[in-house]
Amino acid sequence: MDISKFVGLSLGRWRSQRSAHHLAFGHFEQVTSTIDIVSLDRADLEVTNLCTSYNIDSHQAAHPFRMSWKGESDWDEEAETFEGTTILVPIPDPDNLKSGRLLRDRGYAETIPSVGKYRISEDGIFILETEYERATAEEKIWFVNPNFRLRVSLIKTSGGSGVVTASFSSEIRSLASDSEKESQV
Repeated sequence: MDISKFVGLSLGRWRSQRSAHHLAFGHFEQVTSTIDIVSLDRADLEVTNLCTSYNIDSHQAAHPFRMSWKGESDWDEEAETFEGTTILVPIPDPDNLKSGRLLRDRGYAETIPSVGKYRISEDGIFILETEYERATAEEKIWFVNPNFRLRVSLIKTSGGSGVVTASFSSEIRSLASDSEKESQV
């Protein structure tokens, strides 16, 4: 698998169930969400602006996409809803489409623009490591089949010596018809 195939498999609407252990707070959290992943053109203004902010030619981008999410968490006694969106732009290494950088206009561990390093293992696991100002994030995503994927995320201290949060997500692609999708929006 290379970045083109990984992004292609990821496009669509996903229902996600995430369990997170916030070790720093001694708290366990359940999160359910809907994730929409849509392809973007390299010429899209948001893509070109993100590339420009990192002095990268947008022609180097491979399959940029937007990821939007809306969900519910049981962090507090009352269910808390949240939503967001981010632009992601893979920039593959020129000699290896299985590794490169991933530009984001909004990060995972911190909601600031970020650049992570990705690689795809021989068994098809997408591995992303991103260093932020106060933390380091490591995410692994793999497909059990085209409509079912798993994701493991670790948020570590900035030095990488301690784990602050560990989470596991199972994500199932929504196979609803187009008319059903429109009524869900």
